[in-house]
Amino acid sequence: MAAESFLSMVVEPSSLSEIIVALRTAPRGHWAAKDILRAAGLPRLRPKESAEVAEKLKKIKGGVPISPILLVGGIRDYLVIGDGYHRASAACRVDEDALVPGRLLWLS
Repeated sequence: MAAESFLSMVVEPSSLSEIIVALRTAPRGHWAAKDILRAAGLPRLRPKESAEVAEKLKKIKGGVPISPILLVGGIRDYLVIGDGYHRASAACRVDEDALVPGRLLWLS
């Protein structure tokens, strides 16, 4: 899972496997792209800053749906985007109110 590499830097190693397993069955939802980025405290990436954002923009504009993003709450003060920051940024560039599919896991 793509999120594992990133999450390995923000959660304790003893919790990582459990979080990855839980993400696979976390509740699905759709959230506005701007709200995802605001909740994560992250700026929209620009296509000139990221080739991946530029690639995702082309797909979105071509009508190709984006893959679900993976979100984890309760690790930091902000929501953590475990996988999908580039996709959320690209969606926000097209339409900040675009609904982005994903899974959201809340840790206690």
